[in-house]
Amino acid sequence: MSFSNLISPRSQNYQRLEGGHGPSRAGAKRFAWKKFAIAAAVLIGLSDPDHSKTVHCTVPYKSSLPLVQYALMIDAGSTGSRIHIYKFNNCGPSASYEYEVFKMTQPGLSSFAKSPSDAARSLDVLLDEAVKTVPEGLRKCTPVAVKATAGLRLLGATESQAILDAVKTRLTEAYPFPLFGEEPVVIMDGKDEGVYAWITANYLLNTIRADSPKDGLLYAVLDLGGASTQIVFEPQFDSSKSDSQLEEGDHKYELQFGDKTHVLYQHSYLGYGLMQARLSVHKLVNFMATYRGTSKSDNVIGNPCLAKGTKREVTLDLGADNKAKAMMVGEDIGSFESCNRVMELVMAKDAICETKPCSFNGVYQPSILDTFSNGKVLLLSYFYDRLSPLLGPSTTTLNISTIATLASQVCEGKHSWEEHWGPEPGVMEELYDRPEYCLDLTFMHALLRLGYEFVADQEVMIEKKIDGTELGWCLGASIAMVGGELTCRV
Repeated sequence: MSFSNLISPRSQNYQRLEGGHGPSRAGAKRFAWKKFAIAAAVLIGLSDPDHSKTVHCTVPYKSSLPLVQYALMIDAGSTGSRIHIYKFNNCGPSASYEYEVFKMTQPGLSSFAKSPSDAARSLDVLLDEAVKTVPEGLRKCTPVAVKATAGLRLLGATESQAILDAVKTRLTEAYPFPLFGEEPVVIMDGKDEGVYAWITANYLLNTIRADSPKDGLLYAVLDLGGASTQIVFEPQFDSSKSDSQLEEGDHKYELQFGDKTHVLYQHSYLGYGLMQARLSVHKLVNFMATYRGTSKSDNVIGNPCLAKGTKREVTLDLGADNKAKAMMVGEDIGSFESCNRVMELVMAKDAICETKPCSFNGVYQPSILDTFSNGKVLLLSYFYDRLSPLLGPSTTTLNISTIATLASQVCEGKHSWEEHWGPEPGVMEELYDRPEYCLDLTFMHALLRLGYEFVADQEVMIEKKIDGTELGWCLGASIAMVGGELTCRV
């Protein structure tokens, strides 16, 4: 495959590797990026006649640095692994991002639970691509890190650690790249992923660079995965009020970019990713049907979160390792309004709030209305995947109320689909293939309106890439690497 075919944007068959995120590890050392200085640069085109040079300058800003710098980030998801080979130049006082080279492999590391060495070797195809891309003279100064999602954590501590150790050994013994930091191969905390994604988005959208407009509004970044969802934003408090400030805690991150310090709020809600939300809804609907005695003898259960006339067989977790199959059916009861009443229970707004104000499930969060009323909002991952097909490729901004409208149309079933998307076979195929589309959209709306308490007319943006670069945590994590102390292998 040619180099040009590997540069992003990638082919349409690319799918997000979503494994969810596990809880934070007690006592784990925090990454050095929590407070670091990074002055940003301008995203450029993808023409690269010489991998060892740059079109922006002929000598580096500092004689102690190489003219160009590469960084390798391996995203080890539950269904596969992918490498991002990022190129930066040192034409300015800090490294400036140019482009990425991408490669993906399947299956994921967790598929090799009984053979850690095979798990490590499964990444060879990715690292071999890095060897081909990074000039030989720069390889010993090109940092590499591997960050796995909770899909690996689900194997258990012993098996997952064995795989991590094998990967680290393989990187050290078989490849010339230096491992970055004290934990170069690690299961990533969901909190870290959220902040890295915030850095990526605001960097690419030119709001946190040293040369960004001083009066530009920052984006809040909301990432909806399969097992968890994250929110990261910079709240603005009224300085005239002595008690108006961000409470101390793990939710608080201080970042310094260029000449400005950003104090961020972040939280990762484990169990509130889209796939976990589906399980919660089905479990709750089954409980209510059992309580009311409305489930049928063949375990068919009416579910208002499935579109009218659709059905879906699901596996219910009944506790104590007890699972059961059930057929959820939308029948004539599927509707946005009825499903939203289920979501009100799922969001747990009445949970005990120890530190006020809270968003949902008892989690402290500064009021969006009071501290982020003028901010911009960027929705990532499953938000994009579910909304974009219904809106069309040319629509990237919408009001949150539009999500409610779409949910109402989808939940009404096939006649409504034909009315609104009949001429679009791709959209119709999506709707027929996903009986839970009604559930997905209703949950997204509930998360934004009821959970985070955004107003209905809040404008949001949905994107997957900016100028050909994927919006996610990888670039942000790599910016942290090149912004730190560079260590080369001897």
